[in-house]
Amino acid sequence: MPITGRGWELHVKRLGTQTHARVTRTYASYQVHRDGVADAALFGHLCECKGPGDNVHSRATRIKEGRYPLSTHFGRKYKTIGFSTDTHTPAVQPMPGLLLVSTGNRTAILIHPGHPPKLYLSSIGCLNPTKPLGKDDSMDFFESRARVLALINSLRAFSPAAFQHNRPTPIPDAAVVIDGEPMNAFVDPPPGGPPLTS
Repeated sequence: MPITGRGWELHVKRLGTQTHARVTRTYASYQVHRDGVADAALFGHLCECKGPGDNVHSRATRIKEGRYPLSTHFGRKYKTIGFSTDTHTPAVQPMPGLLLVSTGNRTAILIHPGHPPKLYLSSIGCLNPTKPLGKDDSMDFFESRARVLALINSLRAFSPAAFQHNRPTPIPDAAVVIDGEPMNAFVDPPPGGPPLTS
């Protein structure tokens, strides 16, 4: 599913699945675009639940590919504004997060850090940003948290008005575009080689 080239778009390209110790996750790349222009500082990878995508049933699978508007979020565990600033203790709540909306029967689908105790996959449908990972690698909480903060800061600069209130607020012209429904295993790049992103 291509981006439209309008507004703030986080383009997610699902690359395949990774499995370790009987846990399977979907592995993807991401790139932020502003009016169709890629932001050279905002790219990386994401971990989600296994497929196939499902927006009907509440279960530990990824959401369907598609376009999802974004909103600020204010839950007990995750917040867009007022999250913990502790940089020494992993996963102090509330952690930073953004909400995807228009997700059908699926609720509280967020972009949030991968965190203990499940650093291989911290999700029942959410998106965990990360550096490149091999199939046996776990996420690093503070590295993942920094990526979520970068997305929040970019959106705050793009749409300051949406960040004026401590309540869920739609972020105009901002969306996550998820591309692909792969079920195949993602093949890790060779040691020392560049990470595969498409």
